[in-house]
Amino acid sequence: MSMHAPDPDPSAVARFAATIADPVRRADAAMLDTLFRAVTGAAPLLWAGDMIGYGHYDYTYRSGKPGRWFATGFAPRKAQQVLYVMPGATDMRPILADLGKWKAGKACIHITRLTQVDIDVLATLIRAGLRDLATMWPVSGFAGLGADRDLTP
Repeated sequence: MSMHAPDPDPSAVARFAATIADPVRRADAAMLDTLFRAVTGAAPLLWAGDMIGYGHYDYTYRSGKPGRWFATGFAPRKAQQVLYVMPGATDMRPILADLGKWKAGKACIHITRLTQVDIDVLATLIRAGLRDLATMWPVSGFAGLGADRDLTP
């Protein structure tokens, strides 16, 4: 596997979250954690020291080298929350049109304040992103997925 392995300590996420200095950003991260847990049914792991990920997928580089990364998640940054919810195969613009205030990244969106987005639309985006990812790579780590969390494309 790649060097992109999560911290296996389940308390690593809580320890990291406690280091978020801005109280609004810390509260937003807690609300995002609750949302991602509800949508995915997965407990988070800490990836790369500062990314909170749910589930994972295994992939293969063009060189043939295997890798593993989280399926969906977010990173609380100093100026914004970065949400990794758009793998890139499907056009998410119809969902994003109803989301609220956000900026686009390559496979992510940037949100300054969680109060500036529609949480129900964000939940829909997370589910759509996971379904999109599942069309490209086998997605794992979602124990107890119910019908509302089905990753079948």
